[in-house]
Amino acid sequence: QVQLVESGGGLVQPGGSLRLSCAASGFTLDYYTIGWFRQAPGQERRGVSCSSSDGSTYYADSVKGRFTASRDNAKNTANLQMNSLKPEDTAVYYCAASYGSSCPLLLEYDYWGQGTQVTVSS
Repeated sequence: QVQLVESGGGLVQPGGSLRLSCAASGFTLDYYTIGWFRQAPGQERRGVSCSSSDGSTYYADSVKGRFTASRDNAKNTANLQMNSLKPEDTAVYYCAASYGSSCPLLLEYDYWGQGTQVTVSS
């Protein structure tokens, strides 16, 4: 069965760090573009980063310099390292995968994780 399973969310103080993981099963993740998204209460789901299968990674302005997206091909897993976290980073975070070499529109992603809650609060 094709799945993306997310883990690593939780409660952290401002300035702290979290690492989210997205484990793929049923398909090989290195052939896919990987997107990270987040959705805060009452807001639209927005893009955080996109890592194309060509090797390019793009970040939203709000997270540049603080978040780093990566892949562990041996484990068929994508990761999002989040540093210097701020209260405004609080949201449900989703990973998604799209077959192809370019970053697609949100509605064009093929597979989605279940989401994991990240709460930044003192």
